[in-house]
Amino acid sequence: MPKIAGSCLCGSVRYSSAAEPAMTAVCHCENCQRQTGTAFSIIVGIAADSLEFEGDDNLGEFLDQGETGGAVRRRFCRNCGSPILSLVESAPGLGFIKAGTLEDRSWLNPTMHIWCDTAQPWVEISDDAVKIPRNPTT
Repeated sequence: MPKIAGSCLCGSVRYSSAAEPAMTAVCHCENCQRQTGTAFSIIVGIAADSLEFEGDDNLGEFLDQGETGGAVRRRFCRNCGSPILSLVESAPGLGFIKAGTLEDRSWLNPTMHIWCDTAQPWVEISDDAVKIPRNPTT
């Protein structure tokens, strides 16, 4: 039984994983803002090799670059444009699912905010949340 499952807006790309999510975070980086068309992206980190896809021939990929120059592979549905998954070279083994594509989002409770240096000033971040200013440059 999958721990997580989801799809793009049109349903032509579906995914599932039996692995337990490693983390849930809010990413405030400028590229996530552009990709989502809003102030941040809610992401769920999960073992990349645990993800199973249906309709993955409909997955497109935009090769982005992180601050340290490493690859960020942003995968999306070619039909409807929904962002699905990011694979980040600086986080090997993890895939970052865009939480809005999950079938069940009721359990989401992000406890970490990343790239807070580029968060929009009108976004309120809880005082008890872990706040990471940006990716380490080492």
